[in-house]
Amino acid sequence: MNTLWAPWRMQYILEKKERGCIFCRKPRKGANKSKLIVYEARHAFVMMNKFPYNNGHLIVAPKRHCPDLAGLRPREFGELFELVRTSVQVLEESLGAHGFNVGINLGRVAGAGVVNHVHLHVVPRWRGDTNFMPVIGETKVIPEYLEKTCERLHSDFLQFTQRKGTRKGGRKR
Repeated sequence: MNTLWAPWRMQYILEKKERGCIFCRKPRKGANKSKLIVYEARHAFVMMNKFPYNNGHLIVAPKRHCPDLAGLRPREFGELFELVRTSVQVLEESLGAHGFNVGINLGRVAGAGVVNHVHLHVVPRWRGDTNFMPVIGETKVIPEYLEKTCERLHSDFLQFTQRKGTRKGGRKR
């Protein structure tokens, strides 16, 4: 039997036991790199996935606790999807991604880890990013520390939104 030591997974297991919503527990006063938040708008925010499928895996969530898309107010819905679009553009520029998996898991049976707070995953992909490690070794390699990617993306989100002429809340200046 092969053993793969992954001590960082214990943090994930213990966090699951904490009470309350992970997205509501995150203190948000602008981008907060210590909480892996790379960008904040008026109604929604973008954060790094602490347990990513790929380097640069982002989560986009509304600030208000809401279990599904139907419960979102029109401005929340619009801003949520605007931040998904911005996330894709920033990841293309910053990390040179060739493609993306963008998804929403609604409900536990659909694979949602956080069931009662709707959120979207933006996972960057590259040609050839599936190599022998996940196929044969059943091991995914993340090539950069989360904190380093977070720092880069925080800066790139700010530069991107300033270039596009937007400010907090996603409105034109």
